[in-house]
Amino acid sequence: MCSHYTALKKAEQLERYFRARGIPIPKADMWPRYPGVFVRRPPEWESGDEAVPDREAVVGRWGLISAMTRPDNTDKAQKLSTYNARSETAAKSFTFGNAWRRGQRCLIPAENVFEPDWRAVDAGLAKNPTPTRFTRADGAPLGIAGLWDKWRSPAGEWIESFTMLTINADQHPLFRDYHKAKDEKRMVVILPDGAYGDWLTGAGDIRDYLLPYPADELVAEPVVKTAGANPEE
Repeated sequence: MCSHYTALKKAEQLERYFRARGIPIPKADMWPRYPGVFVRRPPEWESGDEAVPDREAVVGRWGLISAMTRPDNTDKAQKLSTYNARSETAAKSFTFGNAWRRGQRCLIPAENVFEPDWRAVDAGLAKNPTPTRFTRADGAPLGIAGLWDKWRSPAGEWIESFTMLTINADQHPLFRDYHKAKDEKRMVVILPDGAYGDWLTGAGDIRDYLLPYPADELVAEPVVKTAGANPEE
C-alpha cells in the first residue's frame, strides 16, 4: 500500500521523462484525495486527428471515483480509500472495474514513494514505524502503473481521478521488510521506462505489466525528522 508519495515538481520533468505536455504542477507532497498529475492516452486519441498527442498530463484526485457511482452514493464514494487498487481484484471491483474493463490505464509520475518500516516496533525497540523513502537507484523518476476514471458529480462537475495498482510483495527482497509483521506485504507497480508507451496504449495482457520492480534498482532510505525541517520535504 502507498498512501504518500512525492510528485514531480516541475512541468519540464513530465516532458523529459514521460513525454507529456507541461501543465501547472499542484502540491508535490501527495496524500490521499489531494490533486495530483497523472499521464494517460487522450480519450480522443483514436479519432484519427493528428493534432491529438499520444500522451497528456492531467490533474486529478488521488483516490479513484468510479464513473458508475450513483448520486446517492456520492458521500460514501468520496470517503473510501481508493488511492490503491489491488491488481488481483480490480477487474471485479465496483470502484475499479469500469476503468479496468475500459482500459483506462495511466502513469503516475513520482520522485519517490513512502512506506512505513515496522521492524523496530515489532521488536519492541520503538513506538512508531519509521517512514522510508523509495527511489530509483539511477535517479530517474518512478512511473507507477495506475487506472483513471471520470465521474460527474450531482452538481454537474466532471471529476477526474486516479489510483495506483499494487501487487503482492511477500517475496520481494526489499518491500517484504515493510508494513506490520502479520500483514500482507504490498508494493505499487513500478514500470520500466520502455513499457510506458505499451502500458498506456493497452498493448498486450494487462497482467504482463504487473510485475515487481527489481530490488537492486531501488534505494530505501529512512526519513529522519529534524527540528525545524519542512514537513513537506
